[in-house]
Amino acid sequence: MTPLLKDKVALVTGAASGIGRAVALAYAREGARVLVSDLQPEGGEETVRLVREAGGQACFAPADVADPTAGAVLVRRAIEAFGRLDVACNNAGIGGDLAPTASYPDEAWQRVIAVNLSGVFYGMKAQITQMLAQGGGGAIVNIASILGQVGFANAPAYTAAKHGVVGLTQVSALEYGAQGVRINAVGPAFIHTPMIAPLEGDPATQQALVALHPLGRLGEPAEVAELVLWLSSERASFVTGAYYPVDGGYLAR
Repeated sequence: MTPLLKDKVALVTGAASGIGRAVALAYAREGARVLVSDLQPEGGEETVRLVREAGGQACFAPADVADPTAGAVLVRRAIEAFGRLDVACNNAGIGGDLAPTASYPDEAWQRVIAVNLSGVFYGMKAQITQMLAQGGGGAIVNIASILGQVGFANAPAYTAAKHGVVGLTQVSALEYGAQGVRINAVGPAFIHTPMIAPLEGDPATQQALVALHPLGRLGEPAEVAELVLWLSSERASFVTGAYYPVDGGYLAR
């Protein structure tokens, strides 16, 4: 069977661990050459090593997606390394502080919005521009969250940013669908990643998190990556502007 992303070039941000690493591995498994990016060089290089060990091609480029120039820099690195850009997964994100809206620190708000929302915007600007320059066609998947659809007390910045990612996904899908650029969002629930590791340290908190998911467990990064892979492939050729949860039933409650 032909690999889903044979001869494609993909970019994944926040790929040093968790969902980003799982997406990079899935892309490479299905034939893509992958530019791995993250703020953490050790984890990013480890992802590259894992891709190469599995027989794939990858290289690493450090970036802080909150920097307005980072999106263009990463696209340029992908072109330098592999010649083009066909697929992008804007995954980089942070959890931020937990506090009620009225007492949420301004600095924390600004950083969460800068990484989780503006970082997606900067990335998409450069990614779409390159895809259009190549003649059109391409797939972008933005990692939102279940909190792109519902609220979560004490997480105003994260929730607002992820709602923004869903809206940005819809707008850009309308704008560039005619040129063959498909843009979708994925909304993970609580997934076993370093981001939620502090919450899992307390058994009572972990049990409470599990109880929010009708499947009775938290998700795994690879489970999110499989949906991202499908959306990035031609098997999803008539899918754009959509939001897909990977949430163990969380949003059905």
